[in-house]
Amino acid sequence: MSKVIIWHNPRCSKSREALKALEEKEIECEVFKYLDVNPTYEEIASLLKMIGISARELMRTKEAIYKEMDLACIEDEKILINAMVENPKLIERPIIIKGDKAVIGRPLEKIYDII
Repeated sequence: MSKVIIWHNPRCSKSREALKALEEKEIECEVFKYLDVNPTYEEIASLLKMIGISARELMRTKEAIYKEMDLACIEDEKILINAMVENPKLIERPIIIKGDKAVIGRPLEKIYDII
């Protein structure tokens, strides 16, 4: 069985709900607090492939930093990924990873697709 990893922000209610759901299903998981330890460019690029989405689809476009950096008009995936590396607050959460698959846990029911 593949290990489950959750990219978690303890301040986010949806992230807390996802972690609680995993615990209730008695699924052991590794908690990655991505705001404490910035993910690398490679980790984010890999995550995008696992989920099958673009960098923008992983971004929290309503965050103030998104607007401040004027990211809405940038199309270059590398620039968007680097923005998330430098400002992990831009990364949507929670993210659940199992093996070579991952999902953004919004709505919460999506996490059951891979666990």
